[in-house]
Amino acid sequence: MGTVRGRSFPGLSRNVGQGQSWVIGSPGPIIALAGDDVILPCHFKPAINDFSGTVEWTRLDLDPPYVHVHQSGRLMVQNQNPLYKYRTVLFLDELKNGNVSLKLFGVKIYDEGRYLCFSPNIRREAFIQLNVGAASSPVINMSKSSSGVVLKCESKGWYPEPELFWLDAEGKLLSAGAPETVRGPDGLYTVSSRVTVEERHSNSYTCTVQQRKIQQTREAHIHIPGETCLFNR
Repeated sequence: MGTVRGRSFPGLSRNVGQGQSWVIGSPGPIIALAGDDVILPCHFKPAINDFSGTVEWTRLDLDPPYVHVHQSGRLMVQNQNPLYKYRTVLFLDELKNGNVSLKLFGVKIYDEGRYLCFSPNIRREAFIQLNVGAASSPVINMSKSSSGVVLKCESKGWYPEPELFWLDAEGKLLSAGAPETVRGPDGLYTVSSRVTVEERHSNSYTCTVQQRKIQQTREAHIHIPGETCLFNR
């Protein structure tokens, strides 16, 4: 079993021979959060009627590289990378329509990478980039010091490494030290930051944690002085 390489473009490949055959992937990265199911799109155009050939999904950075191989109407498990066993399916009813998209269950951080959708029958391929992330809501704790009120914001379980910043009630950035970031043995990041404010100033504050690559933002809000109200979204 081997992959035939030809000239390829992100998300799209073409074979100019007797007619034209296309393999269409995704023009941009696919984003998934850890624990979710995700579909990596791939289509033959035109569709191959009564398709009974081979579809290979691979990641060339793995050994063995085979994520899912569909041949003669069934999944070929003997060469499948153990990381993907029982976690992948094709839409068998859609093969006749040219849909060879891969569904991946229970996304893991290590699933992030560049996937290759390939058909030896038409000798064409398309690359699909999967970006995987993790996000969680921050929590604010409050304490008092001689210089004012100390607010600490902490958020656990992020990937990739996020950024954290504080805003006042008017949406202006607060001056705070660089956030502290720690990466755990599970590969996830915990980020935290402290800021000292005076009670006589604006009494509503927001801690924002975001990771632009995976398009995730989480916020926590606090109101002081008096009864402290914490809520996340």
